[in-house]
Amino acid sequence: MQLSSLLKPEAVRVLGTMSSKKRLFQELGEVAHSVYGLSATEVVDALQERESLGPTGVGHGVALPHARLSGLDKVQGAFIRLEKPIDFGSVDRLPVDLIFALFAPLDSGVDHLKALALVSRTLRDTTVCGKLRANTDPATLHAVLTEAQASQAA
Repeated sequence: MQLSSLLKPEAVRVLGTMSSKKRLFQELGEVAHSVYGLSATEVVDALQERESLGPTGVGHGVALPHARLSGLDKVQGAFIRLEKPIDFGSVDRLPVDLIFALFAPLDSGVDHLKALALVSRTLRDTTVCGKLRANTDPATLHAVLTEAQASQAA
């Protein structure tokens, strides 16, 4: 599984100020709708339902919200870099500025877990996170994410 197959360039955004986690999920719903044709409302509801089980802020300013949805044939992703971090209820209590959301088919099984592990590994790399935080161009962010995985595999 490749990050480039999960994340379309047009699903990468840089946003200034986000008022809350709920507003962030609405933005992710809009991205999922415009890029993947998913229902924005279903995406928001599914992300909030998953988040109610426990925060998806994994620490070091990174969050990995994810949800299973109908209408997908494979796992898809969206990446948002916030210029101003927000509280996410992360395990280390640090605010979040790097968000990689995953949308998986209802019956995705192991593919959903593989995608989550892949994204988690990529965003645990402090060099990758530093490059993501140093750039505001969505095309550059997409390149950093997809090239990071390629270099890790080599």
